Amino acid sequence: MDILFYIAAGAGVGLAIGLTGVGGGSLMTPLLILFGFPYNVAIGTDLLYAAITKAGGMVTHARQQTVEWRTVGFLAAGSIPASIVTAQLLSSVFSDSSEYQGILTRSLGVMLVLTATVILFNGRLRDRSAQSEGPMARFFRQHTDLVIFLAGLFLGVFVTLSSVGAGAFCAAILMVLYPRMPALKIIGTDISHAVPLTLIAGLGHFILLGNVDFMLLACLLVGSLPAIQVGTRLAARIPGRLLQTIIAMMLFAMGVKFAAF
Repeated sequence: MDILFYIAAGAGVGLAIGLTGVGGGSLMTPLLILFGFPYNVAIGTDLLYAAITKAGGMVTHARQQTVEWRTVGFLAAGSIPASIVTAQLLSSVFSDSSEYQGILTRSLGVMLVLTATVILFNGRLRDRSAQSEGPMARFFRQHTDLVIFLAGLFLGVFVTLSSVGAGAFCAAILMVLYPRMPALKIIGTDISHAVPLTLIAGLGHFILLGNVDFMLLACLLVGSLPAIQVGTRLAARIPGRLLQTIIAMMLFAMGVKFAAF
């Protein structure tokens, strides 16, 4: 019965991803925690789940040439080492997962709130970035590579700690830095960075911390992979923006709860 329940949960999240485009990490990790899985197992398992489910999207965007590989490189130059160091520190500083649960919980809360905010104000963020001519906007334009690298460092740490942020939050960073980049390229670049980041972070959780439940991972994938395809086909018939708003409000509420834990 538990296996069927986890497959159904994977299908539900996969359907939501297909319908709204909202990343699996921000939905799956809170759901697994609500099911009673420890925070560390939910986060570690979800990271590998995200890497596998997004890999197909990365291949598709690469074939369509909708990936800015130079930007992916600068993001990864910051995020991959930061992810490895973060997992290594958790392994060496703490002797048991219960000792760093508070760090994971608050990191998850902060990233859920940030992700929900980005989803709610997505359009305004891009419009304001395109029109902005202030000193900060000029600094970003003059030092884009440095800012992208620093953003990668931030994502490497907090995606490893929370499994959230490699999708919607990273896309928001790209929108601010590249307001004139076509939306399809932002998505392709975002996904192409998310796959190696979540894979390395997930492997770090598995190898260094033992925080991955492979039976759970298999059940989630069995349910979600076909459901994503179904959701994608239904997306044109359902008001995705309304669903995004509802999901964002739920994520915001859960984020506040976890951050205040």
